[in-house]
Amino acid sequence: MRHRKAGRSLRRTSEQRLALLRNLATSLIEQGAIETTEAKAKELRPFVEKLITKARTGTLHARRLAGKHVQKREAADKLFQEVGPKFAKRAGGYTRILKTGHRKGDGADMARIELVQD
Repeated sequence: MRHRKAGRSLRRTSEQRLALLRNLATSLIEQGAIETTEAKAKELRPFVEKLITKARTGTLHARRLAGKHVQKREAADKLFQEVGPKFAKRAGGYTRILKTGHRKGDGADMARIELVQD
């Protein structure tokens, strides 16, 4: 039984899943939008939104907390200098997931996750 077990395992161990989410989050921050499977996009959304909420404050403590997950210096700088201030007035909902169809190779449901433009 899966009672009170939130989140998707994505067929990975917890360490692999965390590494995957960190890499996807870094790519999303750097590029603004990425295309991935629908399940990965749905797992990535709360992960990235928590990082953006930390970046809105812009404190040193928030930067260190976000640095655990965004390990590229350029991506962390962009998160705190561009993305965080852009969403300063917004109360949440920084990302959008758009379904894009099925992948040709295995038929997986694909989705595009992007940062909302204001």
